[in-house]
This record gives sequence, structure tokens and C-alpha cells, in this order.
Amino acid sequence: MSENDSVQIRSKVREAYRNIAVAQGGGCGCSASCCSAPAQAPSPSEQAARLGYAPAELDGVPEGANMGLGCGNPQAIAMLRPGETVLDLGCGGGFDCFIAARRVGPEGRVIGVDMTAEMIDKARRNAKKGGFTNVEFRLGEIEHLPVADSSVDVIISNCVINLSPDKEQVYREAYRVLKPGGRLAISDVVAINDLPKEMTQDTAKVCGCIGGAAAVGRLEEMLRHTGFHSIEIEIEEQSKEVIEEWFPGSGAEAYVRSASIRAVK
Repeated sequence: MSENDSVQIRSKVREAYRNIAVAQGGGCGCSASCCSAPAQAPSPSEQAARLGYAPAELDGVPEGANMGLGCGNPQAIAMLRPGETVLDLGCGGGFDCFIAARRVGPEGRVIGVDMTAEMIDKARRNAKKGGFTNVEFRLGEIEHLPVADSSVDVIISNCVINLSPDKEQVYREAYRVLKPGGRLAISDVVAINDLPKEMTQDTAKVCGCIGGAAAVGRLEEMLRHTGFHSIEIEIEEQSKEVIEEWFPGSGAEAYVRSASIRAVK
């Protein structure tokens, strides 16, 4: 991919999620901004419940933090412990950050990074509204994290890395900021079959977490090449129904699934 193509993709993604933040919309990046949402689209709370979030988790976040932007539940695989430092790649309105903050407790710390200023503003307002003092939000690209080397215990992310035009650089940065023995716990969309050109070149589908999905084998190769070990990529077959709702009638569910991705530095 050329540098010009990468810049264009980042620009389109930033614009799409800026629109979501401003409109306070819900659903995947596609259904909220790039194309029409299904008439009976589930609410963000309903969507999160379908993805495995417990009622107590949903009740513990400030109103407006859950924007329905995820494709899985990284909290379920992160095994967060009190006192840990957690980094959320593409934090949006702070939903997963606030859940993580309660798990790591007052001795722990959570950092959310997002490339969209409007999302960061929203997340900071949500933190103030919820009284969270162990969470901070930083503006930056996940390919160039504003985070110190070897300073993070756990990296989480929810349906974001597929949006990056340079995924291997994202994982290099993740490796850099993790402490030795630190771990990845990521939910993301992956390709289970070769994506047709009409999907990879469709801006709406790229912004909607489908057109940029990496193949499972390629993802494992990137993680291993970066230096990670104990790599596990678990396809979530039940996500087919959720993905089917993102672009009704497109057949996207034949090509992609949500996956739980674990790896250790």
C-alpha cells in the first residue's frame, strides 16, 4: 500500500469516527456514519450484551461511553489484575477503559489512545462525569503511540486495529510499550476468506471494520515477526449474526468474523 493510500484511509476513518463522536451515534463505524443503519439496529447496551459484557459492567460506565462500536469483549480475555497498567488502542468514548479501571483498582492505571480529537474530548468528559481518577486519555495514532517504552502490563483493543492501513506497525508499537511478559488481549475483525476487491476498495466497508480485515494467517505472521509468543487467535463464530447486520445483504458475513487475539511479549 502506498503512503498516499495510507493517508487517505486514515483521513476517511478519522472523519467517520469524528462524525460518530459529534452525533453521539452508535453501531459499528459503518452503520453510524458511512451508510444507513438497519431499521431495527440494537441499542449500544443490547449490542454489548450480545458481545458478552455483563450487566454489572454496563451499569458501571458513564452514560454515553458505550457507543456500540465493538465487535467483541477484550475484557473477557484480558484477565486484568489490581495494580496493572492497561492501554486501550482506539478508546473511543472510553467504554472499555472505564471497565478496566474498575478491575485494576485505585492502584492501577488505564490509558486510552484515540486519533480523533472529538473522541478524546468525549472520553474525558465521560471520565469526569463518572469520577474516574485512574484513567487518562491521549490523542495519537495507534501506529505511533504517545506511550513510553516498556510501561504497560496489558494492551486491549476492540474492533480498531482492522482500521489501520499499517497493522504490523501497530503491533510493533504494542510490543515496544509492553513490559517484558506483558500481554495483548484484543477483539478485532479478521478475514476468514479472501476479501473481494469491491470490499477492500469500498470506503464504507473499510470504515465499517470489514474492508481492512487481515487474514488470520497473516495476522499470526505479523505478531510472530514482531516478537510476540504464545499467540492465540480464536474465531468467534457467533459474531456472524452481528456482522450480518452491519451491511445487510452485502454478504460480508461470508468473509469476516470477530476474533479474540492473545499474545505475550
